[in-house]
Amino acid sequence: MNRKLAHSLAAALGLVVVGAYAQPEAAAADSPGDAALRAAVIKSVPGVVIDSIKPSIIPGYKEVAIGGRVVYVSTDGKYLIQGSLVELSSRDNLTSFSEGALRRDTLNAVGRERRIIFSPAKPKYRLTVFTDIDCGYCRKMHTQIADYNKAGISVEYLFFPRAGLNSESFNKAVSVWCSNDRQKALTDAKADRPVPKKTCANPVAQDYELGKKIGVDGTPAVYGPDGTQLGGYLPPAEVLAKLNRQAARVAGN
Repeated sequence: MNRKLAHSLAAALGLVVVGAYAQPEAAAADSPGDAALRAAVIKSVPGVVIDSIKPSIIPGYKEVAIGGRVVYVSTDGKYLIQGSLVELSSRDNLTSFSEGALRRDTLNAVGRERRIIFSPAKPKYRLTVFTDIDCGYCRKMHTQIADYNKAGISVEYLFFPRAGLNSESFNKAVSVWCSNDRQKALTDAKADRPVPKKTCANPVAQDYELGKKIGVDGTPAVYGPDGTQLGGYLPPAEVLAKLNRQAARVAGN
């Protein structure tokens, strides 16, 4: 892999390559072939951290997890395929499912006390949604929050101010979190109604860093219970249809 392609891969995966740094030792389960594959990728993309190497449905290739993303690398370490692997018969995005599995435990580890939750009494599905108060589609999604809830969907917000830490959107998120009624404050902020400026201990920076870790690159970023990204903004009926298809697929396995 030449230098230009290496940096292209790093950029596409959302990585910042600033030179080599300590690479975790290969897992004990690494076969000799996996160790060689791992070394080949690290040599081609200095500074990259490989989270796991697993068997792939593609003969002669392994599934390699890098920073919450999945690529496919030949077992001889010569070739790398980046992009979505789609099963034509079902049209399932197998890469998306694999990336979802990587995210699932990370998202599930975020307790309800760190989320702003809009939920029906007995939700059928729970969504994790990274939101930016000033994002147009985030605001559109929130205007339909009652419809998501009527569909049996719990919408659980984490903050991802796209302008970064200490930006205006970041400060608005802090004020929302520090409000006495976070649900009302979030609804007001998304409707451009004034929210009193407040500061307190808050998880906004933590949410933002988590979003970067799992590959959030736009808002709203909507994740299903299995960690699969459902997309950005989608109307409630489309979200419900996707969730039902995923549940059916899991039940069929």
